[in-house]
Amino acid sequence: MKQRKVPMRKDVLTNEMAPKRLLVRIVKNKEGQVSLDPTGKKPGRGAYVGLNAAAVKQAQQKHSLDKILETKLSDDFYQELYDYVEHQQARFDLFGELGKKH
Repeated sequence: MKQRKVPMRKDVLTNEMAPKRLLVRIVKNKEGQVSLDPTGKKPGRGAYVGLNAAAVKQAQQKHSLDKILETKLSDDFYQELYDYVEHQQARFDLFGELGKKH
């Protein structure tokens, strides 16, 4: 059986390429609203962040995502992102490849 190509995306915080399923998509819609996109299907400009809680905290301090998405993000959004990344990392650590979608 032929192996499928793994989609890769660039983590905007670390500038490293990673498999898409190991990243979290953040999307900015036409109205300028920014939200997490766990499905990866929301319309708008997307940016990918890796499952690295320390990088998210550093991004909050430097307001890195504000610059990347060209909008002012609240501390609540950064906290939501941090909690989501931490949860997804723990889930991946627990299930590893078993949590992989087929």
